[in-house]
Amino acid sequence: MGRATIKSGTINLLNTIIGAGILAMPFGLKSNGLVFGCVLIVWSSLTSSFGLYLQNKVAKYTQQQGAVSYFSLAQLTYPQLSILFDSAISIKCFGVGVSYLVVIGDLMPKIMESINVDPESLLMQRNLWITIFMVALVVPLSYLKKLDSLKYTSVVALFSILYLICLVIEHYVANDIPIENKNIEIFGPISLKDTLKSFPIFVFAYTCHQNMFAIINELKPSDTDGSQTRQSNLIIRNALTTACSSYLVVGIIGYLSFGATANGNIITMYPKDSISSLIGRLCIVVMVAFSFPLQCHPCRGSINHVIHFVTVGISTSKVRQSQQREGYTSLQSDIESLNSISAESVQDESFISTTPMEGAQDTDGHDPIIVPLTSKRFYIITTVIVVASYLVAITVTSLEHVLAFVGSTGSTSISFILPGLFGYMLIKPINGASKLNKIELFSKYGGLALSIWGVIVMIVCLSATLFLGATH
Repeated sequence: MGRATIKSGTINLLNTIIGAGILAMPFGLKSNGLVFGCVLIVWSSLTSSFGLYLQNKVAKYTQQQGAVSYFSLAQLTYPQLSILFDSAISIKCFGVGVSYLVVIGDLMPKIMESINVDPESLLMQRNLWITIFMVALVVPLSYLKKLDSLKYTSVVALFSILYLICLVIEHYVANDIPIENKNIEIFGPISLKDTLKSFPIFVFAYTCHQNMFAIINELKPSDTDGSQTRQSNLIIRNALTTACSSYLVVGIIGYLSFGATANGNIITMYPKDSISSLIGRLCIVVMVAFSFPLQCHPCRGSINHVIHFVTVGISTSKVRQSQQREGYTSLQSDIESLNSISAESVQDESFISTTPMEGAQDTDGHDPIIVPLTSKRFYIITTVIVVASYLVAITVTSLEHVLAFVGSTGSTSISFILPGLFGYMLIKPINGASKLNKIELFSKYGGLALSIWGVIVMIVCLSATLFLGATH
């Protein structure tokens, strides 16, 4: 199988970013005003981009390209907390995956209703559609071992997004939305309450950081595309620029179309008997179905790390005592230990390449801590994820409050807090340098600022969820 490329990495990262959240962008602008809402969209893209940039930067500075993850970096920073980090990632990804199945179960009966299917028909049963999509699409795609293998389904999902964008533009140009008093607020903000309530829409619209390390791991240096670091930076730039542009287009045109009547799902605002709207709803179903495997992939890796942590114990997951006393050891000694994994182990076909061997220093012998994902464990964990997701989806009809809480904590951790902390603690002089250059200093202390921003975002989003009823 060929190596991952900038194109495939961009496609998968972009599909991870753009989900059903794009449908809420007009509501976000309605709550904040046109200009201020656009500022929030752009600002959120910049903070998320910086988090991704720091992930790529840390992979370079610790020389873990090909074997980097939240778990491996946690071993160099906060080893005792690595189980909490991976637990948060796995729970967050599992919850998002379940929500995708719930969306399928909710939308398909409505689509059947729009084409005049008998209300008593079996086709109106939400659990039937969840089962069909699970068997036909979700389960087979979830067992693919490389994230790069999902690039073709991601292309289909992105074409669905493109159709939705065209649908919004077409209706606006045709001016066929019968709304007289739209009450467009140009500047904003409108009120503190409205801003806080809609804030999670913007912040979590770019959550994709759980797949960034997997994308970095699958890239290989080449003469044409350059190093892994350069390729990853191009992927980040391409994906975030496209996502931000898509959000701005749908948000602005959707808000101008519906004004103060815009709700949290713009597709429901268009005529139900319209063929174009029907196709748009089908596009949403296709998009979320193809997005489930992109949540299963990091969920599986994090569960594997949690199992390792629980099985092996905390004692083997500590870095050396001097690192804890002095704040950090020399990066070069860290790198030597991290790179001491034997080539034979890495090439062992009993391991799944997309959840790589993780390296960190042992307290006594400074040997790397290896967390392999064997083929047997790969299939067991994947089966547990898809079966549990299916059971929860057919049992529960709404996960709004649970997902809001998980998103407020898990998404802020993997998007802002952890990348920022890793950048601040692990970016150090290397290759004989005695001090950091300006870019390195900006990355290091910018990482600290990003972590602080992440804590603020977590507090704001939790408050909005608990007291204002905001969801995301």
